[in-house]
Amino acid sequence: MSGKTVALVLGSGGARGMAHIGVINWLEANGYIIRSVAGASMGALVGGIYTAGKLPEFTHWLQALTRSDIVTLLDFSFGRTGLFKGEKIIDALRALIGTHQIEDLPISFTAVATDVELGKEVWFNKGPLFDAVRASIAVPMFFTPVEYKGRMLLDGGLVNPVPIAPTFGDDTDMTIAVNLGGAYDPDLNMAEPTSDIANSIEQYHKRIKSFLAGLQDKSDSVPEKDWGLFDTLNLSFETMQGTIARMKLAAYAPDHIIEVPRNVCRSLEYDRADEIIAYGENRAAEVLSHLQR
Repeated sequence: MSGKTVALVLGSGGARGMAHIGVINWLEANGYIIRSVAGASMGALVGGIYTAGKLPEFTHWLQALTRSDIVTLLDFSFGRTGLFKGEKIIDALRALIGTHQIEDLPISFTAVATDVELGKEVWFNKGPLFDAVRASIAVPMFFTPVEYKGRMLLDGGLVNPVPIAPTFGDDTDMTIAVNLGGAYDPDLNMAEPTSDIANSIEQYHKRIKSFLAGLQDKSDSVPEKDWGLFDTLNLSFETMQGTIARMKLAAYAPDHIIEVPRNVCRSLEYDRADEIIAYGENRAAEVLSHLQR
């Protein structure tokens, strides 16, 4: 057993973030002591729930989710700043996990969001846990921004997909970062039909396009690529995040990096919890097992 202390950095990446659970499970099973956690987006969500001591409850909840369950958790905003309000998801998590203040958590925790007007990181290390998580998971155009002290906040992955800097002052034996934007693995197969969630988004988008089409001359139409709105936004966001993550990891190298390929699952495939959690556990073993010898 290790007994070594760890500062754990959990990156952004949608449903791939369920791999974080597997990494944490492996670390705990092998005697590592996680003293602090910093996370962006899904990394903030998993990290915050872990530091609150409720990861088993959250894991069971994820394992029971179906695609139709996920659709029911999406509350359309019908506004201009995002497709969904995100309130139903946060309310469901509060009911499951309870309310917590970050400064009272037994493990140090920082959630990272982005001030979109200033283009700067915002670190949450005090205040209500799920207020911080909601800001950190506010994917542009998907969730509406969060207003905080007069500032509009979006997903932390916009400026720091793998937020190592919040752990710099931690007195631990090592820093381990989990990057969910790893290189494509050709052995993985992600060629599946678009999920029900993405289909719902596309149907909403089509209704908007149909309405707008009635307001303009058909002769003005321009041929489009065979991509839906969600595909375009998601792939653009992930490409940007991957580039930023590589720069951050090069500039602030942690002791160990666990890379999760971008094609291990689609960003909304939360119904694949067992598979993705197991993948994270296996990746942790592959990268860190040599430390046990």
